[in-house]
Amino acid sequence: MGTPKYDIGIIGSGIIGLATAMRLSHGHPRSKIVVVEKESQIAQHQTGHNSGVIHAGIYYAPGSQKANFCSTGGAMLRRFCDQHEVPYEMCGKLIVAVDESEVPGLEELFRRGTANGADGLEILGQERLREIEPHAAGVKAIWSPNTGIVDYDDVSTAYCDEMRDSGGELIADAEVVGTERRDGTICLETTAGDVEVGNVINCAGLHADSVALMMGQDVGVRIIPFRGEYLSLKPEKTHLVNGLIYPVPDPRLPFLGVHFTKRISGSVEAGPNAVLARKREGYSKTSFDWGDTVDALKFPGFWRMSRKYWKVGISEQYRSVIRSAFVSSLQTLIPELQDQDLHQPGAGVRAQAVDAAGNLVQDFSIAQTENAIHVVNAPSPGATSSLAISRYIVDLAKRSFDLN
Repeated sequence: MGTPKYDIGIIGSGIIGLATAMRLSHGHPRSKIVVVEKESQIAQHQTGHNSGVIHAGIYYAPGSQKANFCSTGGAMLRRFCDQHEVPYEMCGKLIVAVDESEVPGLEELFRRGTANGADGLEILGQERLREIEPHAAGVKAIWSPNTGIVDYDDVSTAYCDEMRDSGGELIADAEVVGTERRDGTICLETTAGDVEVGNVINCAGLHADSVALMMGQDVGVRIIPFRGEYLSLKPEKTHLVNGLIYPVPDPRLPFLGVHFTKRISGSVEAGPNAVLARKREGYSKTSFDWGDTVDALKFPGFWRMSRKYWKVGISEQYRSVIRSAFVSSLQTLIPELQDQDLHQPGAGVRAQAVDAAGNLVQDFSIAQTENAIHVVNAPSPGATSSLAISRYIVDLAKRSFDLN
């Protein structure tokens, strides 16, 4: 075979795959870049079910990749949106301590956010809190004016357009079902035919671990899917939320708790729960895939995770099944909210990496193997950080691949 048709094949057209393809196409115009996508359109899974928040970098351990990428990535994203006329709004976010027991956790978040370079953070008392969000309840809050909202479908489309304008290609309806190394070339066996590439960047999201295994690489973690279930406020009740209202999260978990999220469209989402999904793309409670379920059950880390977090899991599952419990958790932040104010249930699925010890991988995880880079774990704030992550990936590719 000898010479590949493409220098780099990127598997997955989520926001990180497209950001990486765009950066490679811009910076290395003599290299042939292709994005291989199993769906008929881009950004159909985690990116397309994203809450749309431009995060400021408050929650993450100082010095972590999440902290470093988010603090720079948000500014890069806003500049890109300005340049490409993608609408966004810096509506700001409140993180609310509902009682005195949560104040120490709030103060720790303020310390982290300040260390991470989140601009403009303030700790507010009740009076100022109610000025910003008149319907919210709490004793103290962090105000983050540098948090915003955007439609990441629009961002992804702009990335894709820029990539194509720079000579990159997209092959849709091409699920990767196998790989084979042939004379220095990697053959991606897809449902649309074979695609010959010299190097691979695996941005397959919910299937990133499976793609790595196809290439003969065990990256040490498995993707365990968590379904995030939410409700929407009815249009006549969206006035209850001006921007973003979040609780003080459990620091043991990578989830941020049920919260209220204004969307760039003007709608408001409430949630999500975080429950184990029985399918990697399981957006409904009845979704089930035998292969995905067996993959999780065979992984020792799944059982160790379950033993560590079984109480949290039961609580989330209860709230998923009992709507009144879900509504009650939302009323903690907005007491006047009623069940009849909510409609249009929806869901997204988070690709959560779990290691063999049963730990939920908290930070981004990007692994290198022969002629390949694997984006193993890139949940929130992955979309906010997409341009910063893509810069990191391309720097790795420059050192590892023979780029033109």
